[in-house]
Amino acid sequence: MTVSREIRLKSRPSGVPTHDNFELASVELPAPGAGEVQVKNLWMTVDPYMRGRMNDAKSYVPPFQLGEALQGGAVGEVTASNDPALKPGDLVQSMFGWREAFNAPAGALQKIDPQGLPPQAFLGVAGMPGLTAYAGLLRVAGLKDGDVVFVSGAAGAVGSLVCQIAKAKGHTVIGSAGGAKKVAFLKEIGVDAAIDYKAEPDLTAALLRAAPNGIDVYFDNVGGAHLEAALEAARPFARFAECGMISMYNSTELPPGPRNIVQVVGKQIRIQGFIVSSHADMLADFQRDLAGWVREGKVKWKETVFEGIERAPDAFLGLFTGENLGKMLVKLA
Repeated sequence: MTVSREIRLKSRPSGVPTHDNFELASVELPAPGAGEVQVKNLWMTVDPYMRGRMNDAKSYVPPFQLGEALQGGAVGEVTASNDPALKPGDLVQSMFGWREAFNAPAGALQKIDPQGLPPQAFLGVAGMPGLTAYAGLLRVAGLKDGDVVFVSGAAGAVGSLVCQIAKAKGHTVIGSAGGAKKVAFLKEIGVDAAIDYKAEPDLTAALLRAAPNGIDVYFDNVGGAHLEAALEAARPFARFAECGMISMYNSTELPPGPRNIVQVVGKQIRIQGFIVSSHADMLADFQRDLAGWVREGKVKWKETVFEGIERAPDAFLGLFTGENLGKMLVKLA
């Protein structure tokens, strides 16, 4: 038997989650059955979308169940195998995060060829957040020559790659992030203007100063005041890619909508929400382009790392207080 610790959803949060909503438990794993493998997780990710799964409500992914281990992206090493498709020592990616080890059918796992990248990169720049940035900017927003691009949450895992893809393609990029450290990172990756929204008394005025001639693309990770500012700064026929609205995820009642939503009509703005799984057909193109940008030194990434399964709730809660620079990860082994 292998003993594995896991984080379970103890209760459903109302508003901002707290440590009381989680519990640490231990389970014993038998040897893997026919067609199964046993995996020791090395890294797991926490992501803002997981907050929605803590509610007992219909969404594009099923809710987490009380008393059961949470789920999320993880990279691990096969330690025992009862399937010829995988052997001990293979690196695999799964949605069996929030636990130190697990048994699963080999078909439920994706074998990873690191190609010189660290394993945890497949939870960030080379994984779901990276594809989100790529598909959202190039397909959903329909990036065109000469576009001025505004990105909120620009120092996060998704936003920072959006900024760098746009720069690699020769565009003017304005990024918004909270705090001097994050703004310094935005300047390091080459954004043309970095806004510290926490230091600005008027975010809309700050964006208009940074983009006096307006913006063509808004990549939204935040919603709220950022969406309102983007509407004000938008040029005619601007395109908004709505990836996330973290400012609203812990709201217990509906916040007021953007006061200037009427701008959508007169400026003929296109606003489109998207889920990365709908753009899985772009994965091969993304990985090819990313490899080229990395070789050319056009892409950098940051990680914020918590160590140990018991710190996973801390990492998750830190997403909502802006503690992450780049990808928020938990190192498990």
